[in-house]
Amino acid sequence: MVKERKSLSAGHGVNSWLQQRITAVLMLVAIIVLFVFMVLANQIIDANFITWQQFFSFTFVKIFTQITILGVVLHAWIGMRDVVMDYVKSYSTRVTFYTMIIVWLVGSFIYSAVILWA
Repeated sequence: MVKERKSLSAGHGVNSWLQQRITAVLMLVAIIVLFVFMVLANQIIDANFITWQQFFSFTFVKIFTQITILGVVLHAWIGMRDVVMDYVKSYSTRVTFYTMIIVWLVGSFIYSAVILWA
């Protein structure tokens, strides 16, 4: 008889590995874009608050930033889920940690949307 393992993870192995790699590449692209903007803004114009405000007023920048933040949230969820799954053996404690992590990540994502789109 096969004993069922109580785990709250949705997708093991290659799927999680691939998701983390894709979100890591997305974060790398976002870092490069921001770095290029900072370098160009300092060389071409006097970079100040107004410059940054204008940069983030473009819709495609807002969309790209929100997608990047979603990637960070997904990346963090996969990493934290794996750490909790590996080190927390009690099922009820694991569920508690998962719930706290999910609430924190969803709250962070919603807060980022409020800041970005307000």
